[in-house]
Amino acid sequence: MMKVDLTGKTALVTGAARGIGQAIADTLAANGTRVAYADIDVATARDAASRTPGAIAVAVDISNETQVNAAIAEVQQHFGQIDILVNNAGVNTIKHRVNIDQFPLAEWERIVDIDLKGTYLVSRAVSQSMVARRSGRIVNIASVLGIVPARRQSAFIAAKGGVVQLTRAMAIELAEFGVLVNCVAPGSTLTEGTKQLFYGETAAEKGRAQRMLSHVPLGRPGTVEEMAHAVLFFVAPESAYITGQVLCVDGGWTAGGFLRDF
Repeated sequence: MMKVDLTGKTALVTGAARGIGQAIADTLAANGTRVAYADIDVATARDAASRTPGAIAVAVDISNETQVNAAIAEVQQHFGQIDILVNNAGVNTIKHRVNIDQFPLAEWERIVDIDLKGTYLVSRAVSQSMVARRSGRIVNIASVLGIVPARRQSAFIAAKGGVVQLTRAMAIELAEFGVLVNCVAPGSTLTEGTKQLFYGETAAEKGRAQRMLSHVPLGRPGTVEEMAHAVLFFVAPESAYITGQVLCVDGGWTAGGFLRDF
């Protein structure tokens, strides 16, 4: 595991109950950070935090301004301040994989409210204290689909593309106050939820996995730990001259690997 010295720092990680968010929270804690595991599923977040000394769990629906402000106040009251914010919480559509002409408005609003508006709400609230202290790190978790679009996921792609541009806007606005803002854009990532998708035993599942990974030059999905290490790089003290950047952790996807057989 990559190691940096984050002793004495406090981090708030949204969507930390499982998957990439939990790996990010665990990795920051392993490098000396006191971590608040924030999630709408607070019971699972509490279980994850219980395995990390000094960590706490916080309930929050990031699309709800009142809940966001209450959660941040709770973290600040417990830890004193937030040095690192990781905006990881997000959703995609499962049932509604359809083209834009058929995409339901309610599903569009649900995804954009969480993925883009939620990132804005949490960032706005946390950055206020960072600006006052003239110090802080914010890392937004977008997606390679916010850079290279795919079919039948228009809301997710629009929201994650918005997160990429929001990162850049925040970076130039907050730089004069010593607050660095960067973005990690994961590619296909192996989580508990995607294990069956990538490694199912039926012919249909194997065929689907092959199609999904055909665009990845490395030929495999990434791990949650690999995504977490990218976040750790951005928040390391040694990364003090990096802001407004988007790091694709995608096995070569955005390098054009999907055209390798053209």
